[in-house]
Amino acid sequence: MHSLAPGSGHLIARSDDFPPKNLETLVGGSADIRQLWEAFSFRPAVFNNLKNALNGLEFGYGYERDRLSLVFAPHGPASAYNYNDYIWKTYRIGEAMNLRDANGDLVTSNLYLKPNPSLSGSPDLDDERGTHQDTSIEKLQERGVVFLACATALQEQARIVRDAGFAPSGMSATDIASDMLNNLIPGTRLVPSMVATIAILQLEHGYSYITIAF
Repeated sequence: MHSLAPGSGHLIARSDDFPPKNLETLVGGSADIRQLWEAFSFRPAVFNNLKNALNGLEFGYGYERDRLSLVFAPHGPASAYNYNDYIWKTYRIGEAMNLRDANGDLVTSNLYLKPNPSLSGSPDLDDERGTHQDTSIEKLQERGVVFLACATALQEQARIVRDAGFAPSGMSATDIASDMLNNLIPGTRLVPSMVATIAILQLEHGYSYITIAF
């Protein structure tokens, strides 16, 4: 569970809520390859690209996993990947942000979190249904991808669901934001502003920037 302090009561996150240089303790380390994947639009196919990057770097180029640092930086509608199903259902996240699947159907839960049960689990790199083809969030995290969560987007989305009438009666934006903060998926790392963090990761931590346009 996250502390309620970082950004929970502030529309604009304050530096006092996020210790200076806190990213140094969260990402990077001594990695040789550092990739920053930005996602704004809700396009789950990006997880296939992350999977391919991991497979290519680890098996195609022979980098050990501890020499890789891949960071996923969702904001805007893509922030929904970071909420657990309690938040999706309580605040009708899919409806509030008009999140739809490839068929155009409204998404009502975090379908992307858990490993794909139809996969074989085989470690065989040539198995089309093997574990290295799993694009679930939990599998990507297991393989070392760090998922960042934007405190600014969280605040904005708390107000979206409040204004849409999707929050329980009497809840303020601060109440909603605190609930969202405490129901981020395990392993997420909260940052003040994703667009600001992207700049810091490139400038101070040597990350290459990748975004998928589709």
